[in-house]
Amino acid sequence: MARKDSGGAGDSDGGRFAYDGLDRVIHEKARLGLMTSLAASSDGVTFVELKELCRLTDGNLSRHLKVLEDAGLVGLWKRGAGRNQQTLVQLTATGRAEFLKYLGVLEQVVRDAGVSAQGFRERVSPA
Repeated sequence: MARKDSGGAGDSDGGRFAYDGLDRVIHEKARLGLMTSLAASSDGVTFVELKELCRLTDGNLSRHLKVLEDAGLVGLWKRGAGRNQQTLVQLTATGRAEFLKYLGVLEQVVRDAGVSAQGFRERVSPA
């Protein structure tokens, strides 16, 4: 799946608060939790651990991992055999880079919201 450039807020070709870099693939709540969990572990996380960490059912987790895998953000590997087989999930190099870009845009959203909130407080505060 081809990924579009994830430019941040204030790009010359977009609105100041468009936040084009908030990639919809990552931004969905469950996938954001998955990406965060995976970013915290360079060795990867098992399917069972992810299910518990993100409070997802087997079906929901499988579906969200498929979306992330199709986007090239995660890789899935099987280890072990028979009843002891586990699925290991890990961020790809692309996934880690895209997640860091996403976080940079999210940080800008927080900064912008803080400035906006401060300006609002100054306008409504009694003199």
